[in-house]
Amino acid sequence: MPIDLLELPMPVILRLDSPVSDEELMRFSERNKPFKVERNKEGELIIMTPVGGIGSNHEAYVASKVFNWAEEVATGISFSSNGGFNLPDGSCLSPDAAWIALARWNALTPEQQAGFPPLCPDFLIEVRSQSDSRRAVEAKMQLWMENGAQLAWLVDPIDGSVTIYRPDNAPETLDRPEVVKAGAPVEGFELRCTRLWPAL
Repeated sequence: MPIDLLELPMPVILRLDSPVSDEELMRFSERNKPFKVERNKEGELIIMTPVGGIGSNHEAYVASKVFNWAEEVATGISFSSNGGFNLPDGSCLSPDAAWIALARWNALTPEQQAGFPPLCPDFLIEVRSQSDSRRAVEAKMQLWMENGAQLAWLVDPIDGSVTIYRPDNAPETLDRPEVVKAGAPVEGFELRCTRLWPAL
């Protein structure tokens, strides 16, 4: 009997008899659009609801800023929320925006670049949407850091905050900042945030 994902509370976690391969994960994701599918380190599939209109606009705005900056400085390449990364802990996760230094990207084979790249982004941004619990997004941020991210931002338009994660540092939360400026590894990148915040 077919399962109607729209009738299930999200996220849905599928516990499988054996982990799916990258190819199987890609096919499963294609067949179940527009749901977002990730694989955790236990090999379980996590199926998340599509983002609503406001959340999608926020994600597009943030990803476009990373893309434009990456094109301008040409020291790395950017990725949208559709890109999955095979992380050292065995999970395959997708940030809302990401950046990888050219030297690391160019060290991959064409096959690795075409699939889920076997590395963690150097810099990434997650944007909390209405369907995300704050606790779940914070847990995902910790996973990114544990897997090697050098800088990660949690942009929360619901609470009106940006939380900055760096290795070996406690997260730093900024309340309704107008602009957030990055340090290494993306020195010079900045995100103007005013349009993301709800009216007071």
